[in-house]
Amino acid sequence: MSAALLSVPRQGKARSIRHAAWWWLAAWAASLLALPWYGQEGGLSSLLRGAGAEALPAAWQATLGGRPWLLPLLVPPLLAAWAVAGRRPGPLVAAGIAALAWLVLEAFGIRAHGWRLEGLGWLFGATAAQPALGWGALLYAVAAMVLLAYGLAWKGWCKGEVFTIASIGLVCGSILVFVGYPVLCVLVSAFQDNDGNLDLPLFAGKLTAEAIWGLDCVTGPGRCGVAWNSLAQAILVGVLSTLLGLAFALVATRTRFPFPRLLKLLSLLPVITPPFVIGLALILYFGRAGLVTVWLQEWFGLPRSRWIYGMPGLTIAQLLAFTPISFLVLQGVLQGVSPSLEEASQTLRSGRWRTFRHVTWPLIRPGLANAFLIAFIESLADFGNPIMIGGNFQVLSVAIYFAVVGAAHDQGQAAVLAIVLLIFTLSAFLLQRLWLGRRSYVTVTGKGDSGQPLRLPRGLRIACLAVVIPWLLLTVAIYGLILVGGFITAIGSDNSFTLRHFLTAFAIERGVDGWFLAGSAWSSLLTTLRVALLAMPLTAALGILTAWLLNRQSFAGRGAFEFLTMMSFAIPGTVIGISYILAFNVPPLELTGTGLIMVIAFIFRNMPVGIRAGLANLSQVDRSLDEASLTLGARSAATLRRVLLPILRPAIATAMVYSFVRAITSVSAVIFLVSGEYNLATVYIVGRAEYGEYGIAIVYSAVLIAIMVAALLLIQALVGERRIGRRSATEALPVPGEKVPARA
Repeated sequence: MSAALLSVPRQGKARSIRHAAWWWLAAWAASLLALPWYGQEGGLSSLLRGAGAEALPAAWQATLGGRPWLLPLLVPPLLAAWAVAGRRPGPLVAAGIAALAWLVLEAFGIRAHGWRLEGLGWLFGATAAQPALGWGALLYAVAAMVLLAYGLAWKGWCKGEVFTIASIGLVCGSILVFVGYPVLCVLVSAFQDNDGNLDLPLFAGKLTAEAIWGLDCVTGPGRCGVAWNSLAQAILVGVLSTLLGLAFALVATRTRFPFPRLLKLLSLLPVITPPFVIGLALILYFGRAGLVTVWLQEWFGLPRSRWIYGMPGLTIAQLLAFTPISFLVLQGVLQGVSPSLEEASQTLRSGRWRTFRHVTWPLIRPGLANAFLIAFIESLADFGNPIMIGGNFQVLSVAIYFAVVGAAHDQGQAAVLAIVLLIFTLSAFLLQRLWLGRRSYVTVTGKGDSGQPLRLPRGLRIACLAVVIPWLLLTVAIYGLILVGGFITAIGSDNSFTLRHFLTAFAIERGVDGWFLAGSAWSSLLTTLRVALLAMPLTAALGILTAWLLNRQSFAGRGAFEFLTMMSFAIPGTVIGISYILAFNVPPLELTGTGLIMVIAFIFRNMPVGIRAGLANLSQVDRSLDEASLTLGARSAATLRRVLLPILRPAIATAMVYSFVRAITSVSAVIFLVSGEYNLATVYIVGRAEYGEYGIAIVYSAVLIAIMVAALLLIQALVGERRIGRRSATEALPVPGEKVPARA
């Protein structure tokens, strides 16, 4: 009797799965019979306008359009329909694999004009040509992946959960296409000449060039190579930002600093500030016509100089940008140090300095290494500050940019430089993971700890304050200039108030047809907001879905899957930009010049933050909630939607805020991808600064900061905070037998 009752829901579940499979088969057929197989400028509407043979679906292209290599694509859907009708999971899996394999083979085996794989030319004819793939090919690939998931689920994979298998396939496929494939294009392009032919001697010559590894600055009056410049700059910034961040963290956690909100504001400002704005503000202060430079000349007769352009100015700019990140890392580490250990040291008659040196310092070493490696990677990947204030001190990120947009236009040289930069950053990333994986400094346990943190030794406290207070004043001066500098006529020479810069960028005028946006910055601002708003939910959704797969599912290759998802975080933005140019500038995936490529770049560049936020929140959620939902008959998709997503609201908010802010402030990853039609705010600001229009650049930066502050407050108000009910320390436990007074 019980077996009969259990068979009813199982049969219903199998029937619903089979019904959904038929819908995906219909979508698969539509991709071949209704949608344009190749990409068109007009999109889907080009089919209705009769845009020509190129807009026809794959079935027409294969039979009447002279492209017989598309004929094998018609076979897997027929095989899949036979398999679904007969409930045969094996043929359904074979159909999905065959469809994806042939789609990749024919897409990459044919160039825009000619065969890339000679075997296909022998099989289908001597001539071939095809443009980039379109919406039909995209739907074909998605349908094949989903139906492959149905076949694997029927065979018992992942407990028969179609949603889980399809999610793994789609996430892995998208990462391989939009992260792995572009990086592979960079690696391959480095070994080719300008005609696309393999040339190993040319690669060896470019890789060992004097411009990359030269040491003339050590052996003579010349310059060092860009690799050594970048490495020295990253090490210097890593060490100094870690020490400055430690000083700030010690002041915030171990002293009674009178302005704690100022320190909190300092930690927030670099997150919402475009990366090149600090360098721009330093130019306005210390450039040849800067405020401080003019003042020093007028009052002390000091001659004007260009000392700010080069390694000194770049170091100051990067320290201002990256020190708050080190401060946040080390503040959390210091707060995690158990006060009982420090009190035990003092109980044994150790002084404050001895306790700090032998107890506190060893416990915060992992935090110091973590802060250093983060600043090291950020300095290597930074593009905005070097292009703005680097001068003749060239680093790898800038050299890659000029190799692409310069007169030489050598993509092979850019690829070689990208490989060097990628080696540096991935090495630092792997060292960071190795350090965190092998060492453990646990001080927070389940036992109560009511001790007081150790107060700093007098000498160390004075030294920290002597560093922190001037740095805070410099930071306030920098951001004060950013907020008001756009309303000054000419900083340094004419400091009178004006609205000219603001109106040039954001004027609204009335014409014959009514009001219109007359400012030159409106187009880039609206494009930036559209791209950021479109990328924000997609980034959060993909990140949370990936975190759920990593935390709640067990499958083969899970470790490799996790490393692949984090690879885009370790790859510098400049390398992402050049890799997208090499990968998506030609068929089969031709996306350059469109707004879609910028959305994709932002999604996969910022996705790891959503993954980490989701993993951190999921690790606090007991798996019994999932099990209870599954016991009540819900599938994995319903459990994720109805049970886990409401609990993951903080992680979703974090992913959305970070994605929105980074999409507005990023410059290195998209400076290669913008076009005349799709220009972004950061690229517009860099262009204005290069032409010396500092007023427009600075007022635009202030507007961006105001927009991001408003967005942060709005998202926080909509999402709210997750609060945990806890008794305060003043609420004593009631004495046994004593009546507890009723609360109103």
